Amino acid sequence: MRRWLVTGGVGFIGHHLTRALLARGDSVTVLDDFSDAPYPTRLKRRHAEVLSREHAGRLDVVEGCVTSRETAARLTAGTTGVIHLAGLAGVRPSFADPARYSVVNIEGTATLLDAAQRAGTPLFVFASSSSVYGNATPLPAGEDAPAIVPESPYAASKRAAELVVSAMIRKTPEMRCPLLRFFTVYGPWQRPEMAITSFLRDVMAGRPITVFGDGSMRRDFTHVDDIVRGILAAADVAPAGVRAYNLGSGAPVTLSELVTAMGRAAGRPIQVERAPVPLGDVEATFADISRARSELGWQPRIALDEGLATVVSWLASERTASATS
Repeated sequence: MRRWLVTGGVGFIGHHLTRALLARGDSVTVLDDFSDAPYPTRLKRRHAEVLSREHAGRLDVVEGCVTSRETAARLTAGTTGVIHLAGLAGVRPSFADPARYSVVNIEGTATLLDAAQRAGTPLFVFASSSSVYGNATPLPAGEDAPAIVPESPYAASKRAAELVVSAMIRKTPEMRCPLLRFFTVYGPWQRPEMAITSFLRDVMAGRPITVFGDGSMRRDFTHVDDIVRGILAAADVAPAGVRAYNLGSGAPVTLSELVTAMGRAAGRPIQVERAPVPLGDVEATFADISRARSELGWQPRIALDEGLATVVSWLASERTASATS
């Protein structure tokens, strides 16, 4: 039986991944600090409770922080691999507390990887972000393109963590360490403030939505199920050493096109209000996914309309549950 350490394993992407690992018969130790931001503590507690009940005996949930050397050393020992999803996410909040983003995202990654190296762990999967590309990288963004002009402290912390990982792996070149750059992940249980979830919640309640800018900004929206398949593929077949992979849809849409698609998914008209583009938002994200396709055997399967339908279904079930509780 394979035994995994998944940090952030009861968050948005994390709990989907934890469920997938458990479903294929593996055992999982989750390390999560259960902080309330950016993902709500109440949802983390709920995910932990449901997963523990469904997979008793193969799931261990540990409350703690990735910056703790003692915790990292204890939990990495004897694992098949570490899948490091934990970290502070969010472009806009990172301007309010850049020091905390640096500590958690950079120091936490270094602490965990150091523990994994000392334990002889053969695999360390690092969850990075499309934000590392900023506005300066030509699109579609390829993994070898320069990523040197971050637009936010969050983006800078993720790129810095990548560089720290790349330097540290020189000590253990036999270790497999894929760096996975996620592109605008959405789906059921997404962070409540993220665009698709917040938009559809308002649409289904008959409220107007606020779109930043004139609607021409483009995003490479990627369904969480596709992201999970990409993580599993990287964990299974990524080569030795550090290798970056884009996990995106490869088919960006404008925010105006997204609004139209959400109207179809929700089956109702959408009233749009405009607001200025916030500090740190990039003009477009667009993944070149050819490397992941050729080296990992991965490509996205879920088109935007299908993905939006899963979010509508989830939000509707949540509303029903709230109304009857």
